[in-house]
Amino acid sequence: MKPFSHTFRVRYAEVDPQSVVFNSRYLEYADLLVSEFFREAREERGMPADVEFHVRRAEVDYLAPIRLEELIEGRLTIERIGNSSMETLVTLHGAQDGDLRAEMRLLTVHVDLPEGRPTPVPDAVRTAFGFPALEKIDG
Repeated sequence: MKPFSHTFRVRYAEVDPQSVVFNSRYLEYADLLVSEFFREAREERGMPADVEFHVRRAEVDYLAPIRLEELIEGRLTIERIGNSSMETLVTLHGAQDGDLRAEMRLLTVHVDLPEGRPTPVPDAVRTAFGFPALEKIDG
């Protein structure tokens, strides 16, 4: 499946005094990409609206600075879906030059909100994300 892509501009509030994006903002950018990816999956591929994933682990590799007013292209790829978890790769690139600026790996868990516990990823989510539904096993 081709990576999901979303382009955004770096705002003043996201940079430090040297006009470089502050390190904690990278995870906000990952959240922006996930939100836009989920919106598209609901609107265009039938993902249920009540799906809830919580971040279990996030890793960020800062590869090159991102600066004020720069256009950034974020790309998101679901690399793997397990029983109740999902591994996602988010990359940030200069929209003008395509240079890779950061890689973020997210491990998220599908959660039943009332129980607050992990629960299997629904087949409707798997198919909306381009993965096959799980095979049912009889007896």
